[in-house]
Amino acid sequence: MTSFAHKPTLVGPRVTLRPIGPEDFEELWADLGDQEARRLTGTHAEFTKEQIERWVRSRAAQSDRLDLAVTDSASGEWLGELAILDWDPDNRSCGFRIALSARGRGRGLGPEAMVLVTDHVFEHLPINRIGLEVFDFNTRAIAAYERVGFVREGVLRQALCWEGAYHDAIVMSMIRQDWLQLR
Repeated sequence: MTSFAHKPTLVGPRVTLRPIGPEDFEELWADLGDQEARRLTGTHAEFTKEQIERWVRSRAAQSDRLDLAVTDSASGEWLGELAILDWDPDNRSCGFRIALSARGRGRGLGPEAMVLVTDHVFEHLPINRIGLEVFDFNTRAIAAYERVGFVREGVLRQALCWEGAYHDAIVMSMIRQDWLQLR
């Protein structure tokens, strides 16, 4: 059985991915108030400080998912977070999500973070497929996913209602064979 009990630190030229912990509460709490981030992720839910405090304290104990802070390699500054989640052992597949903070968006850092985590997953775990969904209006994210090797699979029509307007979710994935051809 695959376990995400080991929480690696993955270092790239511009970003470092490290396990999320209690020290990340303030940054994560601030990100939850970022209206653009909420729109890009389709987050309607409201959270309390207590919920987020419990969540950051619980990350190290999770063996069914991997939650990593995206930080600046030079300064250690918080840039956002990402997760490998929804592990399906029978099909050797999992989900992926990334949410960069305002200071992390638009700097070309997402692709580096994605390469670091997909390389880790395919090199160290028996995973064959990493899937994700992205909303049709998030064209920067779609381009970034495609740049690192995610492939469009389909569309979930009108999957998000945001401020009275419906938006499609683009379904994308990277399979081990795609990754091997790219790396």
